[in-house]
Amino acid sequence: MHRSVNKKKRLFPLAAVSLSAALLYSGLYGGTAVRAEAATAPAASSSANANKAFLQNQYKIELPAAPTKGEFIQDVAKALKLGGTFAGENRFNDLKPEDPAYAAAQALAEKGVLSGGTLQVAAPLTEDAAVYIALKAADLKELAYTYPEAKIKPALRKLGIDYPGNPKLSQQAAQELAAAVDTGLLPAAWHSSFGLGDAASGDFAADLLGSVLSFKGAYKHTIGSVADADIFAKLYQAYQTQDLIQVKELQAVVDEALKQNLITGYNLKDSRFSANFDPKLSLTYGHDDITHAVQLIGLLRSEGLNAKVQLEPKTSAFVYLKEWGEPKQTDSYKVVQIENGNYIAYAKEYDIAFEFDAAEQKAKFQDVISQYAKKNSEDAKGLIASSWWQPLYYSLTPIDAYKEISNNKLTEGHYYAQTFSLSDKTAEIASGLQKIRPDAKVESYRFWVDEPFYNYLLGGYK
Repeated sequence: MHRSVNKKKRLFPLAAVSLSAALLYSGLYGGTAVRAEAATAPAASSSANANKAFLQNQYKIELPAAPTKGEFIQDVAKALKLGGTFAGENRFNDLKPEDPAYAAAQALAEKGVLSGGTLQVAAPLTEDAAVYIALKAADLKELAYTYPEAKIKPALRKLGIDYPGNPKLSQQAAQELAAAVDTGLLPAAWHSSFGLGDAASGDFAADLLGSVLSFKGAYKHTIGSVADADIFAKLYQAYQTQDLIQVKELQAVVDEALKQNLITGYNLKDSRFSANFDPKLSLTYGHDDITHAVQLIGLLRSEGLNAKVQLEPKTSAFVYLKEWGEPKQTDSYKVVQIENGNYIAYAKEYDIAFEFDAAEQKAKFQDVISQYAKKNSEDAKGLIASSWWQPLYYSLTPIDAYKEISNNKLTEGHYYAQTFSLSDKTAEIASGLQKIRPDAKVESYRFWVDEPFYNYLLGGYK
């Protein structure tokens, strides 16, 4: 938090408090290039459960216990955000425009994932057919077609398949299957049970879809885990290598909302860095001091809590009053003067997303913060660096002792602006934003925040 203006920020009205440095919790992440976490796991059942939850949460995909080929095709297209209507030439002689898989199949054919001819969408999905589709969807086919026999044989041996000489495998199919094994697209947990022509289960399909999304950079994004030895270095790298987010078209709307006193602050974020964690297991924590983040990770580790970690880009904006004096500008703190002589300030902070190993650990997080990261007096001791009176952390699912508030979110490409408020102010803010920009798409939703921050929205200092 920017301590130089902290006490002055308390002068702001609280009718529409958002996450901002004006309020106290705004920010930008100084991030690193995110990596897509691999979707594999030691046991098929555990990885499949995680992948099913991810597919449901992020893509509204629910896999049946025994999917058909057509159902898998639709799910692949949905995961790749393809499909919709199709007005081109029908590439399949056994598919009609009214068939549920029609648009998805045509879209995948256009991308080179499916070939024309007979598709047999009503047939059970087989394990090998699922792998062939997944490999092309993951953009691995050129790699596969480099495979000579000398590389195919040891890879297929892991599946209990002899090659060459297997009548069920063409050279191309063998190459695709071998590449799926070597790259991990086909998780090792499935190697021993794999069978050419065997019906694929929903678990098998879920793990393949998770792998496809991982290869496409669309799975969970994380810089590591609390338990990782190098997590502290990664946190610093993540924070130090990002700048303030500036999105002219988006800021024009929310800056005007600031000028009209419709809101008192907002955040700008970049969805390409979104963690995509399981909402039931995850929390998001906001702060501005990277030393605090490092110590927080160490604190969680010392308390036996483990979680995946992601830093998400975030810039905060708030009104800086002219009576506060001439603002000092830095690379991470900028101001722009507005018509009444005040300024709009833009400040770099961060959001840190955690996905805990278990729901019990998520619930325990609050006890840890209350004891070691919440300030209760000016001379408080025994706290980690830069602890706040009102630490900010929230859950997208209900959790005991948390309070419900709301968010109004505007999106422009992969950037978005958001402003947090008490729930009874949501409709007023959404309406006001749309008056400023009639074509704006305002998404409003509720979530659950720690009680100290909720009390701050009510006007409390502690």
